Amino acid sequence: MKINERLKKVGDLVDTNSSILDIGCDHALLDIYLVKEDKIKKAVASDIKEGPLKNAKENIKKYKLEKKIDIKLGNGLDTYTDDIDTVVVSGMGGRTIIGIFKYKPKIVKKIDTIIVSPNNYQEDVRRFFTSIGFYIDKEELVKEGKIIYQIIKLKRGKKKYKKKDYFFGPILLENKNNLFIEYYKRELKSREIILDILPKNHRLRKHKLKKEIKMIREVI
Repeated sequence: MKINERLKKVGDLVDTNSSILDIGCDHALLDIYLVKEDKIKKAVASDIKEGPLKNAKENIKKYKLEKKIDIKLGNGLDTYTDDIDTVVVSGMGGRTIIGIFKYKPKIVKKIDTIIVSPNNYQEDVRRFFTSIGFYIDKEELVKEGKIIYQIIKLKRGKKKYKKKDYFFGPILLENKNNLFIEYYKRELKSREIILDILPKNHRLRKHKLKKEIKMIREVI
């Protein structure tokens, strides 16, 4: 079956023989793809809304995968079960993703791997997960249409990171491929525009933007 490039990259980062909880599963295409590829033992496709779960249920039934993929209606980690070792959250805002994990520390302690693809606030996401006992194992950039997405795989453990690592992503920074350059050229331009139009009394915001602009220019 065909899935978009972003979901495929997320799926590529899932460990073989893992059991996943896909939060905000939408149509459950990632879960179906991973089961059909025989990559995972089981999947729980969860969503907070009934509409997407109805679509997920129809797709799962279409591919006759009812025994391999469970469907759960619920809020974030409320749908977690003890046999899950990997949690996937793709296509949400960074602060929403943080909120899913922040208030469930007992459940988070049971999770080995987290794979996220935040739409924004990626630096905050990295800082949060590394502060609760995970390190950044892998990172990917993927372009769909005109949008470039970041995908971050986190594993239980600890590593030390610098400011640049949190901002750019330590693995993305190390690889620094063409997509990385394109992504951060855009980030540079957007910051320069914001800096130009911000009123003078926004001193702290201006100071932060100037530091980020300098850092991006040095790297790209």
